Amino acid sequence: MKLANPLNYPIPMLVAGVALVVGARWLRLPPVVILPTAGAIAMVGAAIRKAQVPIPLLDNPELEQQLQAVRQQAKILADKANKLRQEAGRILTGAEQMDLLVALQESCDRSIELPGKIDHMAHQFQGSDSLLDPAELKQQLREIDKKIPTTQGIAREQLQKLRSSLQRNIKLAQQGQDARQAQVMSCQSLVLEAAGVLQELQNKLRSVNVSDVEAVGEIRSLSEQLNSYQDNLDTFFTHEG
Repeated sequence: MKLANPLNYPIPMLVAGVALVVGARWLRLPPVVILPTAGAIAMVGAAIRKAQVPIPLLDNPELEQQLQAVRQQAKILADKANKLRQEAGRILTGAEQMDLLVALQESCDRSIELPGKIDHMAHQFQGSDSLLDPAELKQQLREIDKKIPTTQGIAREQLQKLRSSLQRNIKLAQQGQDARQAQVMSCQSLVLEAAGVLQELQNKLRSVNVSDVEAVGEIRSLSEQLNSYQDNLDTFFTHEG
């Protein structure tokens, strides 16, 4: 526990003052006992309060605020994914539904891991010298270009959006500007879109007739769509910035 100046934390100082008055007036403790005790209360209380205050990770306050927002959104997504995982286990119980259940639970597991991945990305961004490297961004762009020809529908649309975002980030990085903010905004957009798919998936799962092949197929399609968002998000986490 790191030491802190008690004068910067009014609540521990108030508690120490109350302890001093109670000890001196009511308990009639000698000064040699009550003064060090009150001082210790103030010091320990200040250290605890200091530990509770989050330490900014980044040199850019606006970027730090955006990352905090993405963390919160990812946590909400992870909580919903955990509930959906449990609901799927109760609803999809037939032997013919096991492959769908496994695929759905894997998609949920990836969503549950998302807050930790975003924390890891935040640590990669630390320091004023952590502006994104154009070479790393170009490597991410090459990976997207490999995926686009083999995907279709909504997954392809999302990859194309991600490609445009990476191109914008590369231009910013080449100009010597802080492309981390654009990176976080792209990540936030994907998290929000994934949350929308997960919500739709939950709604359909709760009303599905498991004997309806078409309805089950819709759930499978949404699960694959959620996975495609996770694949795109992984682009931000697989390279050191």
